Amino acid sequence: MAFDLGAATLRARAAEQTWRTDPERYWTSLSSATRELPAPVVALSVEALSWNAHDLLRRAGGLPIRVASKSIRVRSVLESVLALPGYRGILAYTLDEAVWLAESGVSDDVVVAYPTANRAAIRSLASSERASAAVSVMIDSAAQLDLIDAAVPPAERAAPIRVCLDFDASWRTRALGHIGVLRSPVHEPAELRALAELVLRRDGFALVGVMSYEAQIAGVTDDPPGRPLNGALMRAVQRASGAELVERRARAIAAVRAVADLEFVNGGGTGSIERTVSEGAVTEVAAGSGLFGPRLFDGYRSFTPAPATAFALDVVRKPSAETATLLGGGWIASGVAGADRSPTLAWPEGLRFAPREGAGEVQTPLLGRAAAGLRAGDRVWLRHTKSGEIMEHTNAAVLVQEAAVVDELPTYRGEGRCFL
Repeated sequence: MAFDLGAATLRARAAEQTWRTDPERYWTSLSSATRELPAPVVALSVEALSWNAHDLLRRAGGLPIRVASKSIRVRSVLESVLALPGYRGILAYTLDEAVWLAESGVSDDVVVAYPTANRAAIRSLASSERASAAVSVMIDSAAQLDLIDAAVPPAERAAPIRVCLDFDASWRTRALGHIGVLRSPVHEPAELRALAELVLRRDGFALVGVMSYEAQIAGVTDDPPGRPLNGALMRAVQRASGAELVERRARAIAAVRAVADLEFVNGGGTGSIERTVSEGAVTEVAAGSGLFGPRLFDGYRSFTPAPATAFALDVVRKPSAETATLLGGGWIASGVAGADRSPTLAWPEGLRFAPREGAGEVQTPLLGRAAAGLRAGDRVWLRHTKSGEIMEHTNAAVLVQEAAVVDELPTYRGEGRCFL
């Protein structure tokens, strides 16, 4: 069930930004609200979520924001954010998720961010008039169209399948090589137009949009804590990459619009909204992680999201007077394995992981000045590195407002859904 993120009283409390002005009050209020709930507890602050949602709208400057469901994975949160003026549609991560969201009425505009090979999901899409009208699949080659045709021939579909083209936004240089993620092979404007023309010639498909995600700008911190030289280098790379992309993307979209009417051109992400919305070729931006404010997004210059989600674990034993051990803790984020994939110890301050154990599957020993003061039954709050993935560890997130639990929100997992 959706909840109101735009209420004036809520926004007034959010404007206090207690997570910055009085972190002790913020974290102890979460502990107080969830004291009777068994750990692990995943908490979602309504005030912090409201702050983040409206700050993203400010940064978008009036351009619609498509919500990246990969970074949320809670239906009621998706519904609540989409109820705010300025948010429009969902960027899903799998086709079966997209069909589910469309069929359950969460959104009538769902774009799948990645190509699919899920034949069962293709058949579900093709057999449903409602899903066919709402869901757009992603392609970057003719082979993906062939796969869809093999699963469900055009004559057997309830309606033409909506198609979005994935245009590569990475930066290619002689000096640095490939900068960005390895996504679409379609990098040049002429290649994108050729793919568009191919879709237009195929029966059973309708070309509706283009997506182009600049991961090297949107998803890489430009001011990493404690690494000023890395930050300066990354900002220089992002400036150069952005300058190249704005010109190339404009030519590519113009080339496609010369042969097809597009409903949308999607670009950007939480970390690049201000830059992306300045491009005339882009009609909407995507954002998701900025709503929850995971630890990964602490290292940006242009914005500072609130830590809206966190998880609490219990201290269960004291191996020594200076050590406290948590039950569980190994909620490691995806990506290249390293210390930056581990959760962050958020509260109380003055804690650190034991260097030879880190965040463990069943136990996490903690060191540091605050560890001596912890006793069995005390709570420690941690922040996950990436957004959305935290919700795969729990059946429900507790919604905390004014230092009280006001609801329990089932996650995808809590609804019996596991998409990826």
